[in-house]
Formats: sequence, structure tokens, C-alpha cells
Amino acid sequence: MSMHTDRSTDRDRILDRGMILEAARRLGDHIRRTELMFSHHFSERLGRPLFFKCENLQRTGSFKIRGALNFLLAQPRTAIEEGVITASAGNHGQGVAFACRLLGIPAQVFMPENTPLQKVHAVRDYGADIVLTGKNFDEALAAARVRVEKAGRLFVHPFEDPLVMAGQGTIGLELLEDLPDLSTVIVPIGGGGLISGIAVAVKEVRPRVRIIGVETAAAPSVHFSLRKGSLMGTPVGFSLADGIAVKHPGEKTFGIIRSLVDEVVLVEEEEIAQSIVLLLEGAKLLVEGAGAVSLAALLHARFACPEGKTVCLLSGGNIDVRTIATVVERGLVAGGRYLKLKVELEDVPGSLARLAGDIAATRANIYYINHDRRSIALPIGKTEVVLEVETRGYEHIREVVDHLEGKGYQVTVLK
Repeated sequence: MSMHTDRSTDRDRILDRGMILEAARRLGDHIRRTELMFSHHFSERLGRPLFFKCENLQRTGSFKIRGALNFLLAQPRTAIEEGVITASAGNHGQGVAFACRLLGIPAQVFMPENTPLQKVHAVRDYGADIVLTGKNFDEALAAARVRVEKAGRLFVHPFEDPLVMAGQGTIGLELLEDLPDLSTVIVPIGGGGLISGIAVAVKEVRPRVRIIGVETAAAPSVHFSLRKGSLMGTPVGFSLADGIAVKHPGEKTFGIIRSLVDEVVLVEEEEIAQSIVLLLEGAKLLVEGAGAVSLAALLHARFACPEGKTVCLLSGGNIDVRTIATVVERGLVAGGRYLKLKVELEDVPGSLARLAGDIAATRANIYYINHDRRSIALPIGKTEVVLEVETRGYEHIREVVDHLEGKGYQVTVLK
């Protein structure tokens, strides 16, 4: 969905490039200047020069440390010495906790009850006090605001603050320094602080650079707010991209997005999973779901991308280890690399061996097999076999199924 390109005076008062330059000076050596990695694999696949901005390699594993630390470093010591409170889906909490440890002040982080354990443990390891509450980020945010009112401590908002946005905008400065002839930047969107900072940093000096925002279809608040023309909340479903699963974008960030971002698109869960797997295989980079949405949008042509040097921002790499196996399996299925099927056989000696031989003839590899002859749903003399087979793509899947059906098997492809 295309945006307006006019610049509002309200946006200029909220955030400008000078604030981002000051943030870069303030952050200094406290953060990592992350790599801008050229990908031969994906450039050849997509037919364009593609680069990854690897914030998954940032300290604390995501870009969030930039905004959190810039906010805290800009405060007078008297405002933060008793500690701060924040709400987070995980990455912002890690950024605040790390920054508070650096500054020697307490931090309390409100997180949803379903936050991946890896992120919970990381926040705790940085020394923060954690409160798990609410079904999603927005409910955790509401609880944090109640605590702020009672405790009288400073609140560090994950995205709706100019200092936080300015910290995230330092990524835009680095992009232009490392790739002056940049054409397109693809950026994940949750609350909008990241893309707002980058858009201001880039557009004020290079207005022709296209800024594309990407949300998960499970949390499409910015996409539909732009379509409606005003800020609105949307229901939040389960998503692999938990870091951007936000019901409401910020009012300040939405104003910047509407002024400076060229398009906001949506990607599906299977596409996110597939992109995580492809980044592991093709770029040797481990990213979380929110970090993979930028590549997912490009791979699945969610927008018309012009020729020229393109950057996918990999916003974070904090994926729970227990989730990786599930994500890899979903990604393989989405990419046609994994086939589940059910076949009914005659219950006679040699039937299973013949089936295995017929599958081998297609050069597919049987990964798992379950042979059931006791189901009451089966006619007497029949047996059911459920197989999971490694394949080489959708054409190979069709070849396997056609070959088996040609041999007289009754084949059901399972989801």
C-alpha cells in the first residue's frame, strides 16, 4: 500500500536527523556497528544485489539496544537512579536490562506470559526483575503503566519515544555510510520505532530511497491503519514473529510512517518459517521470526521492488532453541522440502518393501514411517502407512505423488 510522501511539520517536531546524529555520538562504542553483508546466494536467486544488515549480531541479539541505551544515556542521573520500568515482547527488555546493568541502575521488565523462554532468561541474566503478565505485548504494556503510576519510576517505551526512535535510526546512518547508492530498504514493523528512525535518517538526505515496511499477517495494525487513514488496533494472533506482534502502533511512529514510508506489506507464517530456514542455509545466519519478515516479503514478491541495491534488515536473532526444530520443519514444508503422505496397502508380505522401493525410485528420502494395521477405519486385509519424506521442491513432490499413483497406490497428501 503506497504512502504519502509529504513531510508533516508534526513529524519534524517529533524526530529529525540531528537527533539521530546525536544518538550516534551518544552510543559510540557501546553498541556494535553491525555488518552489512552482501549475499551472493540471494542476489543470484533474486536477480538483484541484495545485502543483509545483520542486527541479529548486535549486542543483546537485536537492534533494540540502540534505542534503549540512547534513551537512558540522555536522561539526567536523578531521573533514573531509582530504576526504570518497561514492557517488552523480549528484545526491548534485553536492551533495557543490558543498558541498566551498564549504568548500574535497577530495571523491571513486564513481558507477556507466552514470551519465549530464551528471551525471558536473557533479560533475567542481564539483572532485570521480570514480571510475566498478559496474553500479549499490549496487555503487558498496560500492566507496566499501572506499575509506573504506583512506583513513580521512569518508563522506557519500546517505540513511542523520539529518543528510542533516534537510537534505532542510527542503523539508517550506517546504511548510507556503507552503501551510498542504496536503492531500497526493507524493514520489519511492530510498534514502528525502528522503521521511523531509519526512514528519517535516510529520507532527509536521500528521499528517493524506497523504505518498505513488513508486518506479519497475524498482527497487521499498521497496514490496516494506513488503509483506513487513521490509527487503529487489530487482533493479534500467534506468530513466529513474536517480536513484532503488536496490537497498536504508536501515534508518533504512525505519523512518521505515513509521511515517509513508501509501502507496508504483510507476510504469512509459512513464509516467515521458510525464510528462517533459507537464511540458515543460504547465508549461514540465524534470525528470529521478526528478523526474517524482510526477506520473506522480498522472496514472495509482496511489493514491486525496483532495480538497484536492496537491503533486508535482519532485526534480531533471539530465537528460542526449542522453537528452532518446529520452525525448520515448517520452513521445509513451506518450501516443498518435506512431504507428509498417507498410503493404503494390501496387508501382505512385501507390500511395505515395494512401497519403499517405489519411493526410492523417485530419489526421495524416507525420513519417518508409521505402519498401522489395527485401525478400525481400515477394511480387513488393508494396512495404512504414514510417511514423512524429504523432497527437493514442489516439482519433486508432484513427481513423487504422480509416480506412486501411477503404480496404483491411493495417496493422500497430509498437511
